Amino acid sequence: MLKSKIQDEGVDFLFQAILSLKSVEECYSFFEDLCTVQEIKAMSQRLVVAHMLSEHKVYSDIVGRTGASTATISRVNRSLNYGCDGYAMVFERMGCLGEAGAQEKPKEEE
Repeated sequence: MLKSKIQDEGVDFLFQAILSLKSVEECYSFFEDLCTVQEIKAMSQRLVVAHMLSEHKVYSDIVGRTGASTATISRVNRSLNYGCDGYAMVFERMGCLGEAGAQEKPKEEE
């Protein structure tokens, strides 16, 4: 396995802390202490964008639902297509992949 660009002891410690959380309520407590409201909203927006892209929604629908910029949608789309498959792994475990899964490339509007 290639070493990730972000991997170090501090990030390992962060991820171990996240893995220790046992409920959504615990996540709220931890993330409200750790992050700003804007950081939490930005991460959740990217996750919703990724989910909508994996369901083959078009950019205009995603902008309308999430308020995300087309630049953010494009960045998430690149991660879906060329990233580490983290979104697909999480969506599969959460049981929210469409029938075709996240393997097909999401549609871009011109």
